[in-house]
Parts: sequence; C-alpha cells; structure tokens
Amino acid sequence: MASTTITTPAATADGAATDRTVRDAAFDVLRERGLTTLFANPGSTEIPLLSGLPEDLRFVLALHEASVVGLATGLAIATNEPALAILHTTAGLGNAVAALATARVNRAPLVVLVGQQDRRHLALQPFLAGRLEGLAGEYPVSVEQPIRAQDVPGAISRAYHAARTHRGPALVIVPMDDWAQPVDQGLRVAAPARLVRAAEADEAAVEPLVALLEGARSPALVVGAGADEPDTWEELVALAERLAAPVWQEAFSARAGFPQDHPLFAGFLSHARDGLHRQLGAHDVVLSVGAPVFRQYAYVPGPLLPEGLTVGLITDDPDEAHRSPAAIALLAPPAAACRILAARLPAQDGPPPAGHRPPPAPAAPAAGEPMVAGHVLAALAERLPEDAVVLEESPSSRPELHARIPARRNLGFVSAAMGGLGFGLPAAAGLRMGLADRPVVAILGDGASLYAIQGLWTAAREGIGALFVIMANGRYAIMDQLATMQGASAPWPAFDDVDVAAIARGFGCPARRISDHGELLATLDEVMPTLAGRREPLVLAVDVAP
Repeated sequence: MASTTITTPAATADGAATDRTVRDAAFDVLRERGLTTLFANPGSTEIPLLSGLPEDLRFVLALHEASVVGLATGLAIATNEPALAILHTTAGLGNAVAALATARVNRAPLVVLVGQQDRRHLALQPFLAGRLEGLAGEYPVSVEQPIRAQDVPGAISRAYHAARTHRGPALVIVPMDDWAQPVDQGLRVAAPARLVRAAEADEAAVEPLVALLEGARSPALVVGAGADEPDTWEELVALAERLAAPVWQEAFSARAGFPQDHPLFAGFLSHARDGLHRQLGAHDVVLSVGAPVFRQYAYVPGPLLPEGLTVGLITDDPDEAHRSPAAIALLAPPAAACRILAARLPAQDGPPPAGHRPPPAPAAPAAGEPMVAGHVLAALAERLPEDAVVLEESPSSRPELHARIPARRNLGFVSAAMGGLGFGLPAAAGLRMGLADRPVVAILGDGASLYAIQGLWTAAREGIGALFVIMANGRYAIMDQLATMQGASAPWPAFDDVDVAAIARGFGCPARRISDHGELLATLDEVMPTLAGRREPLVLAVDVAP
C-alpha cells in the first residue's frame, strides 16, 4: 500500500479548480482501510459527513446507538478487522458506552467517529456541544480530537491502527465544520500506510515455558477467547495431544479457544475459587493460552490458586499479561508459541482424559406441559451444522448451552465478555454480515433481546439472514435465581405479557411464536437445511418455563 498524501486543488476536464475537503480526504482513508460500511444513527453533528455519501460507501442505519456499536462489533469479530461506527455527540456516545465497553472486553477492533458541535464556537458551549473526551471512560483504546480540521484524516488512520493493535474501540471526535474545510496541499497523513505485526514467536522467549512444561508431573491447559483463531486451534490441539493434557475453557469467555468435541476437552473452568481449586488442584502446572489467569465472578475468600500450582501464560494482549499472577507470562502470538512448544516437548504416555460429554436430551414434555430451555437447546444441538456460529445471550441458560452445544469450529461460540445485556442481537446480525457463507444462530433470553430489539429492523432492512432463537420465559430468570440464593424475594415483576414475536413483526422482521415441542422440532427441521443461504432474518420466540 502506497503512502497516503493529500493533494489540493484537483483539476477538472475544463481546467477549473476543484477544492478537495477534509471529508474527501477522510473518505479516501476509509476506502484504503476497508472501512466502507458505515454503521450509524445520525444526529445533526454528523449531517455534514453523511449527507450525499459516495455510492461506494454503504450506510447501515440502526435505530439505537447500542445497536450501531453491536452491529459493528459483530462485523469486526467476523472479519478480524476494524469496523466503523458513527455516533452523535454526547447523546449518541452516552447511549453507546456500555456497548463500547463490551467491544473492548471482547477485543473487537472498532473505529468510532463521534460528532461534535462547530469548532468555531465550541468555547461558548453551544447546544449539543459535548464533553466527549472522557465520556466513555477508559474503555476506548484511544481518544483523539484533532487539533486542526486538516488533521482529521490522519487521526482516522491512527485510530485504525490503534484498534487493530490494542483490539478495541478507537475514538475520533470531529467538530461538524471540519468536514468542509480544505485540506492542505501535499499534507502527509501522520500514520503508516501499512503496519506489519510479527506473526512468529522468538524461540528463546518460549524457552522458560518449555522448561516449565518439561518438568511438569500433571500439566493442564486453560484456553480463552484470545485463542479463537483457526491456526491457534490447530497448534493447541497438537500441543494438548503432545502433553496428553486436559483442556479447560476459561469462565465467562467471549469465544471458544479449543474444539469442544475433542476428547481432551475437559469442560468449563469454574468462576469461583473453590470450584477452580477442585478442577485444577490435581495439576502442578497449568498453561493458560489467550485467557486471563483466572477470570472469576463472586468473590470467595482464600488463595486464588491451589497450593503447589504453577501457572504459565501465553497472550498477545499486553494488559492481560501485565495483570496476570502467572509465574511466566509470554507476550507473543499464541499460535506461533504453541507451535514451538509442541515441537520442543516430548510426547507423554498414558491414556488421554475421557473428555466432556453432553448430557442426554430431556424427555419430550407431556401434553399440556411447558417446554424448558433444555428442550430448545437439545433440539438445536441435534440440528446445528458443524460450521454454525452460535451467539449466546441467555444468562440463565448459559451453563446448559455450554453442556449441550459444543463449539466445533473457530467462532463456533460468541458471547459478551463484559456481561451486560444488549450485545447479542445486533452482534449476531453483524457476524452474519461478515460471514455470509456460515449460518449464524443467536440464542437469546427474551429479557436480553429487549435491550436491543431495534436491531431486528436493521437485520430485516439489510437482508441479514441470521436466525434468532429467543427463549421467552417472561422474566429476568438469572436475577430471580440470584435473589433466591440471597434468601430473599425479587421486587421486580414478571413481563410475561410481552410478545417478542409481535414486536419483531412490528419491526418488519419475520417471526413465529412457538409453544409446542412438536412445532419447535418441525420448525427447526424446516429452517436448518436452508440456514446458510438465508437472505432475511427469522425470529423464533419459544415459550419456555422459567
């Protein structure tokens, strides 16, 4: 890729001068970086940018900023490249903060343009002037408001590199009058045209981990979202088989880090210290690959690690390495590091662990009995294609989903690592946009779906063929469970009068409400064979008992 230079003025065929603007130069940067799909919910501060877009730029409207960022996040995860979101000053950025936090924790690279009032009277704090630099807190990987309008194209290019390098949202705040300003003659964009990252690991740097694993009596692996790449899966399988070591998936992972139908897959690591001690207590060495050491939820007193356990870490995320209580943390591409380890370590004898086995499907409900989540998940498990992308946002059913639906391919499981609701529905649509040849199935709770239900309009409008299976129990079941665990009653009411299928149809999205087990099976048998080729979304709102 050639270095980017901004030139003005250009000459027309009749010799007249035509001034190029900052907007023109910014569009050139977007094209060079592949940021030609613009997800937005427009406001007045973005009108100078968005009005009269060139035909080669695709505008995708979402009806809420959480959906804007969710769609872009799904596309970024699918393509492993930055996606572009455009937000409206304080109101838009404020609405999107939780979604930006999810993008950061999910390691999704985003370039985010945020509108601002006219630069010429910002000092007077006019209507819609935003105090934007700190509004999203520390979740953006970078925030920049260019000093001059002419610096906007370079800021966008730097945001692209920051998003790719640090795997998160990079914000550029642009006053609305900047877009119409002329660019400087011959101004060079202050960013590299191409940023190349090393794909190989230094053999000498891997040596401490070789020594650690060579001396291990009973090694185990823990994998996480940072290992969810095809080449990393391949190298991890080779390493696990070399060590004959069980492989655990990190708790609350955004993505699967290992094929979960492999005999060495041991299951999911507990999010509580006592559970983690039971699972890892028999091992003397654990190597964590692309996963923090170790992600937990409710605080449990006592030591983090079992006595006598030594932990090594391989990650390409500097923040993950810096906060890890590991004995050895290696900052390197996981696939390359695992390849070196598998080549250097001796093969271990002995039978491999038995592996994780899905539970049997529950018996069909008797006449008049309601379905439970297990009926839906078991039916999906029997019918999902091997290459299906399963996106989960159903907290009360997540453990059972993990047990019944193994991730068999890279991106076989995607979820919100941040824990906040509203990610799943728009992210599934974004994933499908970037993975047109793979079926995408979102498994959502009805409460979760309502946080970003507007995303169905965008999916229908854009012809995005994702399947949304919404398990409708009419309540926040996970919150009810947590209240019960506290020995108290929940003060919030049920919302079982909400008809998600009717809402979906109101947004122009095809939807069916299903209350009968036989109807569920027949519908899935009808839909699944054509899932990869779908050109419109479909919502299946399935009534289940809480």
